[in-house]
Amino acid sequence: MMDEGRPLFVQIAEMIENSIIDGSLVEEGQVPSTNELAAFHRINPATAGKGLAKLAADGILYKKRGIGMFVTAGARDALRFRRRDEFARQYIAPLVAEADKLGMSVDELKSMLDEWEETP
Repeated sequence: MMDEGRPLFVQIAEMIENSIIDGSLVEEGQVPSTNELAAFHRINPATAGKGLAKLAADGILYKKRGIGMFVTAGARDALRFRRRDEFARQYIAPLVAEADKLGMSVDELKSMLDEWEETP
């Protein structure tokens, strides 16, 4: 499940983000502790803590002293917005650029996407 080519703390942060986006972790709900994450993924607790700290620095999680980390209100929408923006930069921009090289209009590209969607 872990990707050897990327830092583990980044992967931990992304797993938690995915759980927030899919609703497994709810806003204002508690997230697994550093020790729980470390035991489950068989990683160093400091690595798990670094992933949680990254999300806290990004405003996705907040800490209740002595209790644990919780999902910030509005985190799901913020993550979805950020991921959509990343998706557009990573996939849509190159797609439109390639279509332009091929002399395709945006309407032709939309039509192609509609056909793709209808294909089982």
